[in-house]
Amino acid sequence: MNRRLLISSAVAFGFLNVADGIAGTEVPLTPEVSPPGDIPDTQVFITYKSPAGFSFKVPEGWARRDAGDTTSFQGKYDVVAVTLDQIAQPLDMKFASQALDTVIQKSRAGAAGKAFLVKLPGGDAVKISYTENSEPNAVTGKQIRMESERFYFAKAGKLVSLYLSAPLGSDNVDQWKLMSSSFRWN
Repeated sequence: MNRRLLISSAVAFGFLNVADGIAGTEVPLTPEVSPPGDIPDTQVFITYKSPAGFSFKVPEGWARRDAGDTTSFQGKYDVVAVTLDQIAQPLDMKFASQALDTVIQKSRAGAAGKAFLVKLPGGDAVKISYTENSEPNAVTGKQIRMESERFYFAKAGKLVSLYLSAPLGSDNVDQWKLMSSSFRWN
């Protein structure tokens, strides 16, 4: 597993502030009673085509941000991000376990992780699920507990990490399934 990929992705999106050394010191937050991150069932999705040779569906109207090899889309607390890197090992349970361990260690109070091998229309993938704290709000300092999933897709030495995150308890199962199942190599 490329630690640079995971660390740079976390730093690029504010999930990890290396200078603060916060990743291992936070306490998990209590989930919101009525989480603010549900993606509406009526949400329209559009296809994002990466110049790196892959595509997938994202919610229309979400703010897009490009930072190096990572592109993110954000709506309220919800985040969808893809990061491109290189890989020289197969996507197997060893990779899944290493990816999960690294993500949990580098997230804000990361916990409750699970790793799976999954078959999706875009190819075999590794899926990891876990919970973490959000970044503090820049104005209020408030944080909330998040549920997150990462899907790793590999082809011809390329590795794409698809990151999905929303407030814990949000009902985004169908929307996350739509996005992860829409991933395709071009």
